[in-house]
Amino acid sequence: MGKFWPPLGSPFQLLLLACSFALAGYAGVRLLADDWFQVALWFVGAAVVHDLVLLPLYATADRALVRAAGAAGQRERAAYVRVPAVLSGLLLLVWFPLISGRVADRYESATALSASGFLGRWLLITALLFGGSALLLVVRLRRATKERPPAVH
Repeated sequence: MGKFWPPLGSPFQLLLLACSFALAGYAGVRLLADDWFQVALWFVGAAVVHDLVLLPLYATADRALVRAAGAAGQRERAAYVRVPAVLSGLLLLVWFPLISGRVADRYESATALSASGFLGRWLLITALLFGGSALLLVVRLRRATKERPPAVH
């Protein structure tokens, strides 16, 4: 197959791969059993919204971030903003109905738990992600300056 195809793994890896395909197939059959048209419509809608709305937004934001980082030596610092932004955005995407409060009544009736606090927790997690990333950047910059030999004049 050449250098483009990875070699087959161990029998355990192949078994795990086969099990994951079987589980995905089972989940797909169960998901499509009730109202397959609505599920298919949701997937197509999600793909269209992602490709036509979200992708241009975050690609533009990432390009602006890299430009703001300036010189080539500073560009790797963009990852210290990218990672917490992606994780925070993913959490927002998954929990948006509860963060926005749109389904608070349904959530409370289904779980008997209060839906309040999701916005505050998401903001706290976002602050911790960005704060931890900033702390990691500071630690790495200090290590780099300590390891760098002094300049000879």
